[in-house]
Parts: sequence; C-alpha cells; structure tokens
Amino acid sequence: MNEDFDLVIVGAGPAGLSAADAAAREGLNYLVIEKGTIADTIRHYPVGRTLFSTVNELEMREASLKPVREKPTREELLSHYIHFVLDHDIQINTDEEVTEIDRLKPEGFLVRTTRGDYKTTRVLFAIGAMAHPRRLNIPGELLPKVHHTFVEPYRYVRKDALVVGGGNSAAEAALFLSEEGARTTMAIWREDWENRDPKAGAMKHWVRGPLEHEIAAGRLRVILYKQIVEITEREVTLVTDNNEILTIGNDVAFVLIGSDADLSLLKKLGVRTEPGKLTEVPVYDPDTFETNIPGLYVAGHFTHARHIKEAIAVPRRIVPLIALSLRKAVERPVSKVR
Repeated sequence: MNEDFDLVIVGAGPAGLSAADAAAREGLNYLVIEKGTIADTIRHYPVGRTLFSTVNELEMREASLKPVREKPTREELLSHYIHFVLDHDIQINTDEEVTEIDRLKPEGFLVRTTRGDYKTTRVLFAIGAMAHPRRLNIPGELLPKVHHTFVEPYRYVRKDALVVGGGNSAAEAALFLSEEGARTTMAIWREDWENRDPKAGAMKHWVRGPLEHEIAAGRLRVILYKQIVEITEREVTLVTDNNEILTIGNDVAFVLIGSDADLSLLKKLGVRTEPGKLTEVPVYDPDTFETNIPGLYVAGHFTHARHIKEAIAVPRRIVPLIALSLRKAVERPVSKVR
C-alpha cells in the first residue's frame, strides 16, 4: 500500500493539470495518475495542427502561453503543459493505468493501478473522451490500411486516401492530405455537409473555408454518402446519398466519426450516466461536479463542460470546494500554498 492522499486525479490533460494546480494551492496531498503521457489527447492531434481557441482559454496560468503566432500549434501547447508540470512540480505518475477503484468505509477509495494501490479520501476523474474511437463495423475495417486517428499526411503522397466523417477532425485530415499531395476523397453525410451551425456540431469556418478551396481547385473530392459497405485492400464500396453503389480505388482510409470516453470504472462504482450532446456523460451536480457517489468528482472533455476552456476553469472552482469539505470532515486546517 502506498501513502494516503486527500485527492487522486485520474487523467493528466488540461482538466487534470488544472485540478492538480488547484490542489497544490489548497495544500492538499494529491496525486495525478495518467495511463499515457502528459496532455495525451493533444499529443494525438495531427502534427502541426493550429488550435483556434484563444491563448487565455488554453493556458494554465495567465500570460504563460506565448505562441509564435496569434494561435498556438499542437507542439507549442504540448510544450506549455509539459513545462507547467516541470516548473510547478506537479505530482504525476505517467504510463500508469487505473484498473479498479473500491469504495472504503466510512468514506474514501482504494485506487488500484498497474503499479500499486493508493488510498484516497476523494477522487476526481478527468479522463477525456477519446478512449474508444467509433467504428463503422463493416467488412474490412480491421485491415492495416484503415485508421481511426490521423497524425500526419506525409506518407500518403500520390496515394488514394479516403476520409470518412463530417466533423472538424475529418475535415482537417482531408485538408492536410489534399494539401500534401494525396488524392483525397471525403465521404460525409449530407446533413453534416449542409450544417453551418457550430453549436450543432458543424465544422468550424476556418476549416471549411480552406476545404472548399481545395474542392474548387479540383484537388479534393466530396461524396455525400449513406453507408460505407466494404473496404478491401485496393477499394472502398459505398452507397451515395442518391442510392448509387460506388466503388473507388483506395490505398488508405481514415474513419474519423467521433469517439467515446471509457466510463467502465465509473459505471462499476455505480455512477449514473445520461445522454450528452455528442456522447454518454456521467451525471453530476452542476455546482460541485460531484457524482451520485459521495467523494467522486468529474471534470473535463467527457462531461457537459467539454471544451478546453471549461476543462481548465471547472477544477479551479470545484477543488477549493473539495478542500473545504475535507477540512470540515477532519476539523483540521489545511494551509494554502501561494
């Protein structure tokens, strides 16, 4: 058994780092446990991607993120979060996965991981929402040429590339592939293509504009489709919006139709869930972000407050409430660190 903690934070993305920073300021004995790397979701963004949120929505401390241009790149943001951890001595165990959590009596939890066990009074889940990429569940989807994430376009010059999906990730992948010399086709549902409302999940205008430029230049093809039927080594067969069966040549396919959080640990503990805007989310108190399991909190991309700005802001608000509840429970002061 390792040492006891006031708070164990599961996940080292923006929400987890913000929670750790707030915990340190409150004088809590805390630990962040991350199964991957620091800001692992952002690390899986495409190489060179520009983040279009404003700097103050992304940075951990005011005026601490200083990109070369107005908007930071993936690499600049990763470096920002990593150096925040180093500069502020944030307590993180990376490459360590939480495998089980047991409730203790009268309160608290036993967090079991691939490295050991940790006893803690409170737990905050900040796990993101990209654990399980969604699948088409069609023949050929398990071929090596089919990918459910997109990192870089450079190996696909003069290759026939298909991107399936209608969101920003799919649009960016199609754009990057087309710009770097791949013969690119984007398969998208009509309602997604015609959707212009970002609040309803439409691709952002700064992605759509360059995408439409590539289409007008004849370098990128868009197919409005109903169903992807089959993927083979050299072809993809689909049904178009006009019920035409179409087979196109294909060297590589990217299926980018969204992803879901891994809620298995939460559900095993008895946390209730509900449909969210895009996917299933845990049920929690909107003021404290505490779930129906006392002492178990959630924050970040897999909640209703899913954007990076909210992922950073919410822990700053709720961790002091957690610290207050701990002080009341043990009737002892916890010295704040400035």
